[in-house]
Amino acid sequence: MKKIILSFVLMAVAFLGCKSLYSSNDKKLTLNFEAKSGSNVAGIATFVEKDGKVTLEANFTGLTPGVHAIHIHEKSDCSSPDGKSTGGHWNPTFKNHGKWGVGEYHKGDIGNFTADKNGNGSIKFTTDEWNIGSGDATKDILNHGIIVHQGTDDFKTQPTGDAGGRVACTGIIR
Repeated sequence: MKKIILSFVLMAVAFLGCKSLYSSNDKKLTLNFEAKSGSNVAGIATFVEKDGKVTLEANFTGLTPGVHAIHIHEKSDCSSPDGKSTGGHWNPTFKNHGKWGVGEYHKGDIGNFTADKNGNGSIKFTTDEWNIGSGDATKDILNHGIIVHQGTDDFKTQPTGDAGGRVACTGIIR
């Protein structure tokens, strides 16, 4: 009987030990971008949630040199050749399009990043206005899409920022 109880206690300790490692406050998603609109863009995005903040790190190749906009869009559907199956910008708080942190902006208005002369670009962005998998419709990025645009977000034109065509897409899904 003592062996059974000891075995049970050891299994419980092992399970709880593993569970506490697994259930840390860190959540991570790694996503691959698909080229859209006849582009050759490829990329990887990583979202990490830690201590109440989400950090997006994304790296791209195959872009035209210059400034490109990146936004979270309504849907995770990247099935259309032009990327428009993702819908418009993710805007659960019904604000005007703008520059993140300045006046009104969509929750999906990440901003701009620059591709170098070889077409390589990257962006890192951290916010406490997103989370991964909470179910809160105003913060949860799951089941939305990320679009990289051909051009620059002017932070003014409604509702898109006049950023041009969609050259890369990925769904934010597990």
